[in-house]
Amino acid sequence: MSVEVVSAGNAGAIIQGIDLNQTSDEDIDLIKNALGQYGVAFFREQSITPEGHIRLAEKFGKININRFFQAVDEYPQIAQVLKEPTQEKNIGEQWHTDHSYDQIPALGSILVARELPKNGGDTIFINMFSAWETLDTDTKQLISNLTATHSSRHVFGAQAYTQDTSSDLAGRLSNTSAATQDSVHPLVISHPFSARPALYVNPQFTTKVNELDETEGQQLLERLYQHCQNEALMHRFEWQEGSVAFWDNRATWHRALNDYAGERRLMHRITVEGCELTAAA
Repeated sequence: MSVEVVSAGNAGAIIQGIDLNQTSDEDIDLIKNALGQYGVAFFREQSITPEGHIRLAEKFGKININRFFQAVDEYPQIAQVLKEPTQEKNIGEQWHTDHSYDQIPALGSILVARELPKNGGDTIFINMFSAWETLDTDTKQLISNLTATHSSRHVFGAQAYTQDTSSDLAGRLSNTSAATQDSVHPLVISHPFSARPALYVNPQFTTKVNELDETEGQQLLERLYQHCQNEALMHRFEWQEGSVAFWDNRATWHRALNDYAGERRLMHRITVEGCELTAAA
């Protein structure tokens, strides 16, 4: 079967004809190009092993050992994204960009479906290339030279958890004392693979616009967030047995839907280290 890249619509592309257990240099280049153009690469009918998952990730860079997620037994490189039938909270329900709180944010994450509910549990992605492109000219001019602060403290720190949420998330998220990351990034970045401009703020980890006072900054962020949450920028990915999604954190938002009460959902995630981000020209 020949390799084919097919647009998924508003966000992402489906890549067919690649076996993720044994990728060539040409395959890796093609995936990088897809990330730099579409933001997410989706794969179907894969039978990737944990070893293959690790091998694939290492072809894109150093693996980021997650500070807060439970690791998969015998595979510390793989984070477990789990919701048991008795648990109410899921992980990643709010719109966010992984690791924007790091000074050198992660390139992206490779998520593999291991156990799925009968219905539900989809992930929605937003295309941040398109989010930038569809802004009005005045807003583009306003934000082009601005920077924002991002933080992990209010999401993964001890102050983020009530007694109820701590109990429900026990064994899935931990290590609150490690939530000490703060970073500053441009609001509009140049994508490292394609140089395409992308809007780089997100509702979960961005805390302020540095060049504006608190009120103006929060108003601007809310306006940008509202702009991004437009169905014309979204793709809803329906997980199936053998599905894999590789999203680029520099070009997307995502959120996991929590619509499968009483069922188990288990995903394996590896996050790949990235590079320092620069402002779009």
